[in-house]
Amino acid sequence: TEIYTLSLHDALPISTFTPSTVDVGAGAHRQHFDVWVAASAAQQTQGLMFVRDLPANRGMLFPEASPRPASFWMKNTYIELDLLFIGPDHRIKKIAARAPPLSLATIDSGEPVIAVLEIKGGEAERRGIHVGDSASWPAAPAAH
Repeated sequence: TEIYTLSLHDALPISTFTPSTVDVGAGAHRQHFDVWVAASAAQQTQGLMFVRDLPANRGMLFPEASPRPASFWMKNTYIELDLLFIGPDHRIKKIAARAPPLSLATIDSGEPVIAVLEIKGGEAERRGIHVGDSASWPAAPAAH
């Protein structure tokens, strides 16, 4: 496990992350989130660190090029988050609810995933999002 040190001074402005959307749910029960996409290694390292407030309809998507185990921590993350680990079948495989702020504890996916969606802590439960629900988002633009 590599330890990354990132200071507020080094942080990328959240406005530099690509905006997108993610829909999560089962059947007609779908929830919509406006997200920032953490596509680059630097963006994935930073994630939602240093963010002081996250509206209930916002989040951050961490997409992967191919399925792989994922792990996160909450260092320099000031708000509680729900982490939704999304498998290759676009179904939620695990929900780490209400991850505590500023924690160095590792939160693992438990299996290979193609993406992780971070949303405001407690939103998964409040919105009735469960393991097994599907998740969808627009395809990433092709590299030129």
